[in-house]
Amino acid sequence: MPLYQAREIAKSQGIDLVEVAPTSVPPVCRLMDYGRFKYQQTKKEREAKKGQKIAALREVRVRPKIGDHDFEAKARTARKLLTGGDKVKVTVLFRGRENTHPELGWKLLQRMAELLKDISAPEIQPIMEGRRMYIVLIPAAQKPKPKEEVKEIQNAQTQNA
Repeated sequence: MPLYQAREIAKSQGIDLVEVAPTSVPPVCRLMDYGRFKYQQTKKEREAKKGQKIAALREVRVRPKIGDHDFEAKARTARKLLTGGDKVKVTVLFRGRENTHPELGWKLLQRMAELLKDISAPEIQPIMEGRRMYIVLIPAAQKPKPKEEVKEIQNAQTQNA
């Protein structure tokens, strides 16, 4: 309908004429209460934000000469952070002459990645940056069962029933 006719209807009913799709040809307008419309839009946006989880980058620091028990404790901490949905940056700090043996740090990082491979995946390979070597681990998504296994399980359940 023509614009002037839509304005008259909106004025007579005491509501607003709101342009909903300005890019379409012809532009689409709706008769509604604009304040209520804005409120519902912000409510939808808030609800969408509530469902999102921002994955923080957390750091676990180790030294090249770390003891086995201390290493296990750091691995438990990293596991807890990964199960919480955060990325974990495992950093090996070198001091003094330790810097001449980066292979020790590389082995430590590989050991940590191997220990946590059931719940994580390396985002990047170990990188040496100054006196630090680090690897970033991201939480692994839950792998769905292949369809064949699901069918076998369902068949077994129906036969048992």
